[in-house]
Amino acid sequence: MEDRTGVIRLGRDGAAPDCDAPLSSVPEQNRHVLFEDPAIGMKVGTWSSTGIRQTFQAYPQDAFMHVLEGCVSMLDGDGNATPVEKGQSFCLPRSIPVRWEQQGLLHTFFVTLSPPGVTDSQDVSQRGSAIVLDADALEPGLVAEQNAIGGGKQRDNLVFTNRTGNMTVGMWETSAFESAMQPFSIHEVAQIISGEITILEEDGTEHVFGPGDVAFVPRGTVCSWRSKGTARKFYAIVDPKVTPHTGSQ
Repeated sequence: MEDRTGVIRLGRDGAAPDCDAPLSSVPEQNRHVLFEDPAIGMKVGTWSSTGIRQTFQAYPQDAFMHVLEGCVSMLDGDGNATPVEKGQSFCLPRSIPVRWEQQGLLHTFFVTLSPPGVTDSQDVSQRGSAIVLDADALEPGLVAEQNAIGGGKQRDNLVFTNRTGNMTVGMWETSAFESAMQPFSIHEVAQIISGEITILEEDGTEHVFGPGDVAFVPRGTVCSWRSKGTARKFYAIVDPKVTPHTGSQ
């Protein structure tokens, strides 16, 4: 799966492919890995579970998730709950103390990053919480990018960078633009918030994404991106060129 290139679309209706194998029967958990990069410990796929209430623990990986169905609440070390509902995206930093609680079925699209050989503290006295992406709250923090892409103007609000520097999450905005056809240098999940973005692959395959759509573009995919007007997206980027142990390139 790590050699796969090409855009992967996840429908806004939340339909999931068949699972690889059930993870557990009580609660009933299923996972389907769509893409994996073992060298950096990254997995991309869909996950579903019936009601669950986990024990309080340090979260074992950096994660970005988009809720397709259901809702979940995450409690931090101070007992504060962060709710996430259908259609929302959120990230969880590795090693933060958290308790995952949900009632009923939850279905998500996920990106997880757990670098091989990197160990983390299990000290649940640390502080931190889940980060829910909110377009209205992030809009005032958008900053113009110096290097414009494809004749457009772009703005970015970087919300989260993991401790090893190889995963970033945020909100990005662009005016009308069209990028060059070239190999994609990163792994990226994009959730379109507003507007429309078209990704054209080298073989002529065209993917059009509108509000609510989620796409994953693996590193190495030869493609170009374009938009006819203003568009916004939430993104989760994993850069394989960044060394997980040192955070340096």
